[in-house]
Amino acid sequence: MLRVATVNVNGIRAAYNKLRGQSSGIAEWLAHRDADVVTLQEVRAPDEVLRPLVAETGYHVVHTEAAAKGRNGVAVLSRSEPVAHRVGLDVDEFADSGRWIESDVPLADGSVLTVVSAYVPTGQAETPRQDEKYRFLDAATTRLAAIGGSGGHGVLTGDLNVGHTERDIRNWKGNLKKAGFLPAERAYFDRWFDELGWVDVHRRLAGDVDGPYTWWSMRGKAFDTDAGWRIDYQIATPDLAATATAATVDRAVSWAERWSDHAPLVVDYDV
Repeated sequence: MLRVATVNVNGIRAAYNKLRGQSSGIAEWLAHRDADVVTLQEVRAPDEVLRPLVAETGYHVVHTEAAAKGRNGVAVLSRSEPVAHRVGLDVDEFADSGRWIESDVPLADGSVLTVVSAYVPTGQAETPRQDEKYRFLDAATTRLAAIGGSGGHGVLTGDLNVGHTERDIRNWKGNLKKAGFLPAERAYFDRWFDELGWVDVHRRLAGDVDGPYTWWSMRGKAFDTDAGWRIDYQIATPDLAATATAATVDRAVSWAERWSDHAPLVVDYDV
């Protein structure tokens, strides 16, 4: 079995400082979740901070920071030492954005799994920020086509900042004209699934139900009332997706026990 987990940590230092030493903290989660691969988004720390924090876990780490200090940052932690890794999307605009990293992780059968940790820009409808988001999604689409066409296993993980369907946002009617649920954004996912053949593993396993959500605002009662968004994904190539046996959102027991505004998404693959 291969266990892959993904989570937006909302700042790795803050996540470690919250609930330090308690059973519900991120350090304890990493130690006891027994994941073979863990992908992180919004690390928001340099390499010299990230690596000591996760050193005791025994994971191999590939990480890319953003040129803007304290922003973005994505990483892949793996039990097996990667045979290669790549940063960015072959687009100069995103080369040092800290939003895309790939790690080629060897599997037990001798094959290699390309793991992507991605943090898609949030965007803002009808602004240059939304144009940036579309350019990122364009580049991601090109890269997914290449990974999918290589014949190997691939999994895109991370905070993709788009709810694909009405099932993915509790208040979808109130967000029809807002970034994260715009028709043009959702159309990228349609293309990934319908044209490129990638599979939304969490949705396939969860079925036609609301959520399960992975992000809730830290403000108000969103967490308590489960008024969330499903914007954290594991999207896999068809052969890998077919082996997925279970998907779990590690939602905190209470608001006070959260170490991020996101919850980890954990998927088991029988490979």
